Amino acid sequence: MKKELVICIFIIALIIITNIIAQNNTKYSVSKMSERLDVVSQIVTDELNIQSENNKKNVEKLEKNNIKREIDNLENTWNELQEKLAYYIEHDELEKVETQIYAIKGFYEIEQYEEILPEAEKCSFILKHIEEKTKLSVKNIF
Repeated sequence: MKKELVICIFIIALIIITNIIAQNNTKYSVSKMSERLDVVSQIVTDELNIQSENNKKNVEKLEKNNIKREIDNLENTWNELQEKLAYYIEHDELEKVETQIYAIKGFYEIEQYEEILPEAEKCSFILKHIEEKTKLSVKNIF
């Protein structure tokens, strides 16, 4: 009887420790991606403000390169983080984030910069949803 009790306690402790580690990794990943999304949004917002002030049709080459670099950084960061997240988060949720990142990249390529901002907001919302969904709480247990 004692042997089974020890095994059960060990298994429960292992589950809780694993969940804490997964939750911390998810929180780190969401915060890192949110930072990247904020940087992309800020650069695009700044560029749109410059465009509206100067009434320019084309983006300056320097600012356009900054936007491209930050979108590439966003995509690379996601690819690195996704590898670890894929072990314990539903792939459908991860694909939603990836879809939003590709939408951001697509709007950049067709030079629809004002459309990047709502896509970044959607991506941020999905990331926060993933974080809430994986949190160890009574609501998620039952």
